[in-house]
Amino acid sequence: MIALDTNILARAIVAEADADAATRAQRKRAQALLSSGQQLFVPVTVVEELEWVLRGAYGMPPDDIATVFEDMLAVENLTVDRAAAVSQALVCYRQGLDFSDALHLAQSGLCSGLATFDIRFAKSARRLGLVPLVSAPV
Repeated sequence: MIALDTNILARAIVAEADADAATRAQRKRAQALLSSGQQLFVPVTVVEELEWVLRGAYGMPPDDIATVFEDMLAVENLTVDRAAAVSQALVCYRQGLDFSDALHLAQSGLCSGLATFDIRFAKSARRLGLVPLVSAPV
């Protein structure tokens, strides 16, 4: 099994209109690896970083990013670390929660709460009725 770094996935996903020859070559190599049939692994940290790269560097809208991740979860030879948590996070992400916050929450399911000073996160989670309860420590 081969673990993938964020840049491999980003290159395979994003077709840059103004890409130079080296970037185009990397895209071809990344896509060839993904379609090779080899067993591939995506660490959860790469999933989180990929969302940031697709949103921040490439301006991809959240719904498109969620679709990319849902497609990744369905690829037979691609094992996504903590796939159930990623899938759960995508539901919250599609409802407007920040992806990283949604992933933190999805991985905190056995806890009685999630402590944060991020008031926006706490309010959004409360509005959506998410558990565990997200709140600031007192």
